[in-house]
Amino acid sequence: MSTHVVGRVTELPPGERKIVLVENRSIGVFNVNGTYYALRNACPHQGAPLCKGRVTGMTLTAPPGEYKYGREGEILRCPWHGWEFDLTNGKSIYDPHKCLVKTYDVTVEQGTSAAAVAVEAPEEEEVRIDTYPVTVEDGWIILHV
Repeated sequence: MSTHVVGRVTELPPGERKIVLVENRSIGVFNVNGTYYALRNACPHQGAPLCKGRVTGMTLTAPPGEYKYGREGEILRCPWHGWEFDLTNGKSIYDPHKCLVKTYDVTVEQGTSAAAVAVEAPEEEEVRIDTYPVTVEDGWIILHV
């Protein structure tokens, strides 16, 4: 599994997304209420750029005659045909057992630089590192592919 720096936490506030090209794959990284999720940017229906779709909520189960809306910011709607997917797990709202989008792990690394996160030195090599005092104001968003 390889890791890729997406950007700083402050660059992707809640409700926002960033589409990145990683290892020849277009991937959308979303901040859903402070938790980061990543999906392949291709709708399984006809290959639309899924991650450019509208992020919304959905109607939830409620007693007859009542309407309950929830999960705001967790549902991604395909821009071409309106197919809806759960951002938290990539599953289709309509058919979650058969239709899904590839998901990727995302972590937030605190107190490191992008260079330190993105590059790991082999254990056999002796590595000389110069250190300097650094103030870290936010973490890095890391995509694991």
